[in-house]
Amino acid sequence: MNVKAAINIKPEVSEALAEGRPVVALETAVLTHGLPRTSLGMTPRLVNGQDDDARRARQTCWGAETSPHEWNDGRPVNLEVARLVESTVRSQGGVPATIAVIDGILQIGLDDAALESLASMDHATKCSTRELGMVMARGGCGGTTVAGTLASAHAANRQLRGQNLPPIEVFATGGIGGVHRNWGRTGDVSSDIPALAETPMVVVSAGAKVILDLPATQEAFETQRIPVLGWLTDHFPRFTAPGLPEARSLPRFERLEDVAAACRAHWGLLDRPQGVLLANEIPQGLGLDPEKLEKKVLHAVADAEQRGIGGADLTPFLLGSLAESTSGEALDANISLLCSNAALATRLAEEFMKRT
Repeated sequence: MNVKAAINIKPEVSEALAEGRPVVALETAVLTHGLPRTSLGMTPRLVNGQDDDARRARQTCWGAETSPHEWNDGRPVNLEVARLVESTVRSQGGVPATIAVIDGILQIGLDDAALESLASMDHATKCSTRELGMVMARGGCGGTTVAGTLASAHAANRQLRGQNLPPIEVFATGGIGGVHRNWGRTGDVSSDIPALAETPMVVVSAGAKVILDLPATQEAFETQRIPVLGWLTDHFPRFTAPGLPEARSLPRFERLEDVAAACRAHWGLLDRPQGVLLANEIPQGLGLDPEKLEKKVLHAVADAEQRGIGGADLTPFLLGSLAESTSGEALDANISLLCSNAALATRLAEEFMKRT
């Protein structure tokens, strides 16, 4: 197969950067591999709820008086969430740069038809850093993980520099990958960590996924010299659950201009290559009970081990198991934190555009 791999930056993305408007990178592994590909059997309380609590939850999660996307309960969850997150970025005045490989082309920014195609695609590859080149060379399609999205944005930024345009500096995701439980026996550590260690971007996430060994993950961030900043929190968030008071404390930030200043000092004055993780805890009152959640995680991990599930299949299996065992509450929480992170990332990207 004679395929010429290339990078295509959506004109909307380039134009936004040229005009000084905020651009936020978004991953697509959550679309192709992370979320259910069927419609909801149970309406999520945060998306379709009509009572006052639900409306307040939407305002908290999305930073808007009304939902930026009218959820369609008859459509696949993965597609609706992808649209919702993009709409959240737009509601904050930003432009989403959703990243994926489509027919061998690394696309920086997708139209709705591409989102819909990826959502229903059976053969999409889960693209971390190591898979990107192979999938592009073979003319394939794939959804990018955190590591794959960082590598893709980094490559796009080289192209943008050649056009005298500012780089894409902010990336919003749900929860970053890290050190898996039983890592001492399996050696399973996500490539998200080394990718962040070599890519100068800010990743806004609700900490790391609760299915991981979180203390070991924090140690790995320290070993790789990755700054981890807490946004309005003193403790490392646990994805769909709040951080624990006994966990290692984080430097707390309460102004986005201070976050931007810290990043500029890290990358500019100190000339450091590492990215920065901005830990944004799931909005208050929307997280799951930590003790109950931990019991369900332990059960899911044991089930995966018994079935021999590991590698790239492990995280989707564990998250799917949690969604099922919590009667959809974990999925609700996941949706809310994805939107919360996207909104915060857009405001931070706007702050980065204020250059002196």
